[in-house]
Amino acid sequence: MLPVLAVLPQVQAALASNSPVALVAPPGAGKTTAVPPALLGEDWVKGGKLILLSPRRLAARAAAERMAEEMGEAVGQTIGYRTRLDARTSAATRIEVVTEGIFTRMLVSDPELAGVAGVLFDEVHERSLDSDFALALTLEARAALRPDLRLVLMSATLDVAGFAAIIPGLVQIESEGRMFPVEQRHIGRNPAERLEDAMAGAIRAALASETGSILAFLPGVAEIERTAERLEGRLPADTDLFRLHGAREAADQRVAIAPAAPGRRKIVLATSIAETSITIDGVRVVVDSGLSRRPQLDRSVGLQRLVTVRSSQAAVTQRAGRAGRTAPGVAIRLWEAAETLGRAPFDPPEILEADLAGLVLDCARWGVPDPAILPWRDPPPSVAVAEAQTRLKALAAIDDQGRVTPHGEKLAALPMAPEQAHMLVKAAARGHGLLAARIAVLLGERGLGGRSDDLEQRLSGWARERGQRADAARKLAQRWARAVGATETDINVESAGEVLALGLPDRVARRRGAAFLMANGRAVAAPPDSPLARSEWIVVADASGSAAGARLLLGAPLHGDVEKLLASRIESRVVFGYDPATTGVTAETQRRLGAITLARQPMERPDPARVRAALLDAVAATGLGLLPWGEAALALRARLGFAAAHGLDLPASDDAALLAGLADWLAPSLGRRLSDLSDAQLAEALLNRLDWNQRQQLDRFAPARFTTPAGSSHAIDYAADGGPAADMRVQTLFGLARHPTLAEGRVPLTLRLTSPAGRPIQVTKDLPGFWAGSWADVKKDLKGRYPKHPWPDNPLDAPPTLRAKRPGQ
Repeated sequence: MLPVLAVLPQVQAALASNSPVALVAPPGAGKTTAVPPALLGEDWVKGGKLILLSPRRLAARAAAERMAEEMGEAVGQTIGYRTRLDARTSAATRIEVVTEGIFTRMLVSDPELAGVAGVLFDEVHERSLDSDFALALTLEARAALRPDLRLVLMSATLDVAGFAAIIPGLVQIESEGRMFPVEQRHIGRNPAERLEDAMAGAIRAALASETGSILAFLPGVAEIERTAERLEGRLPADTDLFRLHGAREAADQRVAIAPAAPGRRKIVLATSIAETSITIDGVRVVVDSGLSRRPQLDRSVGLQRLVTVRSSQAAVTQRAGRAGRTAPGVAIRLWEAAETLGRAPFDPPEILEADLAGLVLDCARWGVPDPAILPWRDPPPSVAVAEAQTRLKALAAIDDQGRVTPHGEKLAALPMAPEQAHMLVKAAARGHGLLAARIAVLLGERGLGGRSDDLEQRLSGWARERGQRADAARKLAQRWARAVGATETDINVESAGEVLALGLPDRVARRRGAAFLMANGRAVAAPPDSPLARSEWIVVADASGSAAGARLLLGAPLHGDVEKLLASRIESRVVFGYDPATTGVTAETQRRLGAITLARQPMERPDPARVRAALLDAVAATGLGLLPWGEAALALRARLGFAAAHGLDLPASDDAALLAGLADWLAPSLGRRLSDLSDAQLAEALLNRLDWNQRQQLDRFAPARFTTPAGSSHAIDYAADGGPAADMRVQTLFGLARHPTLAEGRVPLTLRLTSPAGRPIQVTKDLPGFWAGSWADVKKDLKGRYPKHPWPDNPLDAPPTLRAKRPGQ
C-alpha cells in the first residue's frame, strides 16, 4: 500500500470541511498519483473535475499515464493532461493534469473555474513564476467567486509556515512515506576539473562499485551531451545510456524513465526535470553535480537567460531521494559535506528574478493594474514590475493607468510572452503569420532545428526534422497562426529578421567592429565563425553574459530596409556632447534608432544655452577635476573650506555642494570651452556665491593675506599641512609681541620665517616663545651670514624692517 493512503482519511476530512490542505509527503509516498483518484468519489467532487498542476510537461504526462494505467484506461478518458505541445482529454475526463502556465491562462479566461471542484498544486515548493501566480489568482478567486473551490498544496519539502501566512486555515498533513535508506557520499570535485569529466568519472566508479541503475543530475543539456560523449563506448556491455530533458522527444523520455530491461542496467543523464514527480524504477545510485539552471532576467543585457547556480538543500534532498524509492541506495555528491549547510534552504522564488511582462499583462486582464495587491507568497519586485509596465506600454498592451487595451487582449490570448505575441499579431498583418508563429514556437522550445545561432538556419533545420516533437511543434505553430488569422501555408526564412524585429525592436542591432550594438544600448558579440558575424544588421533573440561581454546565442539577419521597417521608431534630435580633446562641446543633428546612430550632421551655430548645459553635464558627470583650477581658485576653495570648518556660516564649498549648484555659480562664467575659463574667473565665480556681508565676514575671519608690522603683505596658504601658513622674512616681524591668529583668535597662523635671502630659518606657531627662546641662536647664525642686516639682541624693541643697515650703522 502506498504510504500516503494512510493519511488519506485526514485529507478527505479536511477537504470535506472545505479547509485548504498542505500535504507533505516524501518521494515515493504516492501523493501525485494516488491522492487525486482517491478524491473522485467525494461529494464535493461529483459533477466536477480536479485540476492537478504539474511543474513540467514530462511530469504532467507521466503522472497522467501512470494514473490511467492504474485505472486500466487509456490516457484521455478519466485521466487526461494538457501541455503546451500536447493534450489528451475528452468529455469524460475527471482529472486533468496541466502545466502551471496552462492553468494560469485557464483561470484568467474563466475566474470562476466553471466545472472545477478542486485544484491540487504538486511540487509547490519549486516556486516557479507560473506556480506562484496561479496560486495568487486561485486564492483571490476562492475568496471572491468560488468559496467552494478545494485547494491542496503537495510537496516533499514544503515551507508550510510561509504558505499558511497567505492561506487562512491551512491544514498541515504529513505522510511518513516509503523511503529506503540512502547513504550520502560526498566525494568533492577539483575546481580545475571540467564538470563533465568529474561526472563521467563518478558515474564509471559507481558502475564498478554499486548495483542497480544510475540517475545523474546535471545543470543543462550541454553538460548532458558532453558527459554522454565521455561515457559512450566506455560502458559495460550490459549498460544503456539515456538522456532526459525537456527538449527530448516524448517517446525518448518514456524510454528513459521506464525500468531497465531484464538483466541490464541503465544510466540516465538528467536535468532537474527528474527531481520530482516521476519515478525511474530500478535506480539505486544518484550522482549529483549539485548544480541547477534557473531563468533570470539579466537587466544589463535586457534579456532573460538561464544561469547556473548551486542547487538548494531542498533540491539536493529531492535528488538523493530518487535513489531510495524502491530499495536502499547511495547518493554520490560532487561537493564536500560541509558545503551542504551553506546552500540556500530552498530555491529562490522565480518571481524575484524572472521577466514579469506576461504576469503584469495577465494581472491587467484580471483587473489588477498593480500586481502587489494580490495574495503573493513573495510579492513581485516593484522595479521589475515597473520595467514590465514600461515595455507593455511600448507595445500598446496596457494604457497609462495599467489597464489592458484591446491590443493587449489580443496579445494575452496567445500563450507566449507579450513581445512574441506582438510579433505574431503584427507579422500576420504583413502576411508573415505562419513564419512568426514558427519563430515563437522555436524561441520557446530549446533544441528545435539544431544549435546554430542563426535563426534562419534553425527554421530550415526544423522544417527538415521528423519526429513526434518536431511535428507537434509544427502543429502548435499552425494553431497559433490560425489564431491570428494567418492563412499562408509556406514560409520564407529570409524574412525571419524582419518578423523578429516587429516583436523585439529594441534588440535590432548594427555591427560595430567585432560586436553588435543593440537599439537598447547594450552590445553583444557574435562568435567569429557565426553566420551572423558579417551581417550589417541583425535582431538578437537570445544572448548570455554581462553587459560588457554578452555573447549572441540566437539571432537573425535583417535583409530589408531597416529605416523603412522601423520608421516609427526612428527619431531626429540634436545631440550635444563634451569633447575632452578640446574641452568644448560637439553639437550635431542625429537620426537614431534607439542607441544606434543612423546619420549625423554637425550644427554650425549651436544654442549657447545648450552649450553651457552640456558643459555643466560634463562637469557633473566627471567631477570638479574637469575644471581648469588655478592657484587663485584653489586658494579660495581652501580658504572657504577652512572658514566653514571653523564655524563661519557660509554656503558649503565641498565637492557635493559645488556639483549640486553648478547651474547657479559656474554657468554664468562659461563660454564655448572649459579651457576658456581663467583662474581669476573661476575664483570670482566661487566668490560670487557669497553676498557682501558674507565676504566681509570671510575677510575678517579668514583673510587672504597677512600684513606684517613692516607693511609687507603675504598670501596665507590655507591648504598647508598643519594649518594655515604664510612665508615672510623674520625682520618684518621685529617688535611684534603677540602671535597672529585667524578664526577670531582661535587658530594660530603658522609663520614660516626666512632669511633675507628667502631661506627657511624657523617655523613657529608661538612667536613670543621664539623671540624668548631660540632667537639668540638663530641671530648668531644670521649675523654671520648677513652682516649688513640688523640683528638685535631684543627683537621686541627693534623696529620692523625690509632693508639692510645704513652705512655707518
